[in-house]
Amino acid sequence: MIKITDDIKEKLPRFKIGVIEYDDITISETPKMIKGRLQFFEQSLQFELETKAISEYPSLMEWRTIFKQVGTDPSKYRPSSEALYRRVKKGNSIITDNSAIDINNFFSLQYAIPFGIYNKDIIQEPVILSIGGEDSQYDALNGRLVNMGGKLVSSDAVGPFGSPIVDSKRTMITTDTTRALQIIYFTPSISNEHATEMLRAVEKMFIQVHGGHVIKSEVVES
Repeated sequence: MIKITDDIKEKLPRFKIGVIEYDDITISETPKMIKGRLQFFEQSLQFELETKAISEYPSLMEWRTIFKQVGTDPSKYRPSSEALYRRVKKGNSIITDNSAIDINNFFSLQYAIPFGIYNKDIIQEPVILSIGGEDSQYDALNGRLVNMGGKLVSSDAVGPFGSPIVDSKRTMITTDTTRALQIIYFTPSISNEHATEMLRAVEKMFIQVHGGHVIKSEVVES
């Protein structure tokens, strides 16, 4: 479903993403049991971050390097995984009332890499992951109009909709969503075998919480 363009292959020859497509899912308020598990994990990480610097997490630092390689300033535009870590470090909870977003954020914290999840019914194929041009922009979930020039961006036939920085409002997940596309932004240092294991863990938990089934799950390389 997703193609990685040649401009990424030239700058990031070992770049890879995970792609999972879900069908017949039910998005709801996050169940109390899952919310409790997330709160415990969040509190444990916050305690860890009291004595551990962001720079001590290899995956977070590797993503900063990826940004620099494609021309993005990681201090101005942080990878979403790093943004989550910094939010937890400040004592700000990342837990929402949307089960899909909470599960996505949980795995992003656990693996210290960006995750994206999108309403598949809104997306119009083909989907292309590229380095955005200067006219590439969208209304983001943070309420800002984000310019994606010189940044990794996923686009469909309508236009750009997602990135490892922040995603668009257009393809956001809601409680009305029944089909979803999940993109996992692996670091180049992760082996294909490990990446596949991570995919299986993610899809298993997602289905346990939301029902439905997996249509497709694969690692896509540059």
